[in-house]
Amino acid sequence: MTERIEGHGGELALAALRAYGVREMFTLSGGHVFPLYDAAHKTGFPLYDVRHEQSAVFAAEAVAKLQRRPGLAVLTAGPGVTNGISGLTSAYFNASPVLVMGGRAPQFRWGSGSLQEMDHLPLVAPVTKHAETVFSADDIPRAVAAALTTALTPHRGPVFLDFPLEAIFSTGDADLPAGPALDPVEADPDEVAKAAGLIAGAQRPVVIAGSDVYAGDAVAALRAAAEALDVPVFTNGMGRGALPPEHPLAFAKARRVALKGADVVVVVGTPLDFRLSFGDFGDATVVHIVDAPSQRATHVQPAVAPAGDLRAILTTLAGYTGDRADHTDWVAQLRTAEDAAKARDAEEMAAETDPIRPARVYGELRKVLARDAITIGDGGDFVSYAGRYLEPAQPGTWLDPGPYGCLGTGMGYAMGARVTHPDRQICVLMGDGAAGFSLMDVESLVRQKLPVVMVVGNNGIWGLEKHPMRAMYGYDVAADLQPELRYDQVVTALGGAGETVAKAADLGPALQRAFDAGVPYLVNVITDPADAYPRSSNLA
Repeated sequence: MTERIEGHGGELALAALRAYGVREMFTLSGGHVFPLYDAAHKTGFPLYDVRHEQSAVFAAEAVAKLQRRPGLAVLTAGPGVTNGISGLTSAYFNASPVLVMGGRAPQFRWGSGSLQEMDHLPLVAPVTKHAETVFSADDIPRAVAAALTTALTPHRGPVFLDFPLEAIFSTGDADLPAGPALDPVEADPDEVAKAAGLIAGAQRPVVIAGSDVYAGDAVAALRAAAEALDVPVFTNGMGRGALPPEHPLAFAKARRVALKGADVVVVVGTPLDFRLSFGDFGDATVVHIVDAPSQRATHVQPAVAPAGDLRAILTTLAGYTGDRADHTDWVAQLRTAEDAAKARDAEEMAAETDPIRPARVYGELRKVLARDAITIGDGGDFVSYAGRYLEPAQPGTWLDPGPYGCLGTGMGYAMGARVTHPDRQICVLMGDGAAGFSLMDVESLVRQKLPVVMVVGNNGIWGLEKHPMRAMYGYDVAADLQPELRYDQVVTALGGAGETVAKAADLGPALQRAFDAGVPYLVNVITDPADAYPRSSNLA
């Protein structure tokens, strides 16, 4: 029997949100959305506030990524919404099911110049799957349910709703939504069978698995398919950790060798974008497995591109019973290349040089990070080293900005990760450039007792810009920051703690103190500005 609910607009919205598994709200205070706060306060619904709206959206995205369910950000009208658009856009590129609810000036006097009167929809529509203004309280539960269903339907992504003042502050009644009921997208069985035959019959196949494998809860199916077909696996994005580093088919360092020698490249759950040479793998046959037909590449023509539920597709691949080639020698060849690369990396991660090389930072981090630690990359140059030297041991433990490459995710992602995993290590890896985007939200973490560790690679430059510009023009401009700036003192002033490290031998003890501190703690590492812009990275 359908349950009837009544209340003001905020109460109606919150009831619908709960039905879809939303369990917290990230926001920055604004009068246009007071009824949502009232509903949360009266029912004990967790509410976390930030110092910049982008952090609220990034926090909601972290929840959506890590928990595979909707994340919620509530933003006030006008500048509140526009400040959150970079977060919305990142969620759009990352296929994260985020709902942003915005306030809106009153409709009954629209055009009269009310405070923060602005039509948000033309701005957010290009970077959302659905954007709608809800004009009556009675219609709010319906709109919330429709938006969240759209957000959760593959290919997933963010949605937006805003509410004029008279709608959200008014009372109404409506049927309580039943919650998500999503039918899986079924792939063409002939395409899946063709993909299986290509992989099994290849002499030198390679799988590259991306974020949608995690988002689609297909990690176990990926492992089963890799093991059944004996195919080496590389990962990117939130696909990292899908196979633990010790798995005999898990590879990270030998990607260049693998892609140069492969005769079949299977890309699962990630686009054929700049991170994967736009799908150009030389003479190799390309199989592109995606979660929805909309994700099929249009700039290249794969041999086959099954589109549908990734768990079902990969499970079918695992059950393939046809003829297959022996991949033993190919896997052994890649293992030799992988081990050689790991040996080179081990030397770099143990470097005793002062100034400190970024590789040494990650060498020390590997000693203190737990297998289930959540590592968050927010930066360019410094974080590219993280992709190269850190190997997540479990799925759902790596967060980076994704293909949109937006800086400033760090504190929002940290908040969402800490809320999701209150008992795990949360470690944010930031360049000193990226630190300028969101470090003020350390105050939000301190005030709400959300401890995280921040490691800043401080080389005093925009590393991904300075060196290439000098190579191109013989000079650089707008690429310098204050050298050896005390970002740790900023965190201390905001109520956290931290220290600056300038010698490699001091790194290990400093990181241990950070993880033992129980408060937001920043380790400010003075790194060598000459050791930047690595030519190869596994961040992709």
